[in-house]
Order: sequence, then structure tokens, then C-alpha cells
Amino acid sequence: MIQRIYIDTSIVGGYFDEEFKEATNLLFQRLESREVNFVVSDLLDLELINAPNHVKELLFNYSKDYFERVELTDEALKLADKYIEEKVVGKTSIEDCRHIAMATIYKVDVLASWNFKHIVNLQRIKGYNSINLKLGYQMIEIRSPKDLVKYGDE
Repeated sequence: MIQRIYIDTSIVGGYFDEEFKEATNLLFQRLESREVNFVVSDLLDLELINAPNHVKELLFNYSKDYFERVELTDEALKLADKYIEEKVVGKTSIEDCRHIAMATIYKVDVLASWNFKHIVNLQRIKGYNSINLKLGYQMIEIRSPKDLVKYGDE
């Protein structure tokens, strides 16, 4: 079964960033070899509007069948608000919470991000999952691309 990986905006930007380029490119190689599908949201589209053209156009290099598209729903908005209300993160991180809520609601295998402050952070992950379980959702797996790529002969 093909792994479904929800990607946030940091993954698209990470493709071009020297610090994150190597692991991000390896993750995209997994996409190209059809080992994974990326789950992308309308929120990602909105966040990329003001990005440089080469970043904005990266995903257009791939056929649409490499991606599963999801939408920000009322359910996701309410779940994201609950993360803020329970102080997992502050109000300024609402967009991050919306990504996590969508990944949770759409039951992806893993959410990939380079955002270590608000998303790929053990304390925060415990907070998100505590609320998910309390509200009857499944736990969400959150990792950086370094945890999602293969190195050498595995």
C-alpha cells in the first residue's frame, strides 16, 4: 500500500533550501517512484500564493495523480481551534494547527514538515495527540523528511 504523506508549505520551500534540500529531494524521489502519495490541501495553495515562482510551481512539475487533494472543512477548523484553545500552541500558529487538523481528519499516514517550532516538536505532538484522542480522533504521526526517506541499501 502506498504511504499517504500530508505535506505542509515548509516541504515545498525545503526543496530549494540548502539546509533541507537533501532530505526533501529524497522524499520527492519517493514520490516519483510511486512509493508515496502526497496529500496536499487548499491551505497549502493559499500559503504558496506569495512564494517565489520557482517554489510556487514545484508541484506543477508532477502529474495530478501523484497527489491527493483535500479541503479545509468546518470540522478541521473546529479541531484546529481546539488545539489553540488547549494551548498546544499560541494563536499565531493557527495555520499550522489547520494543517495538523486536516492531516488528522483525512487520516493520513504521516504529516511531513520542517517546522520544528510548532509542528515537528515532541511536546507539541503530544499536545495535538492528547486532544485528538480526547475528541475521538486517531493519533497523528508527525515527522521531518529525514525520518521518511531511505538511506543507502535498506
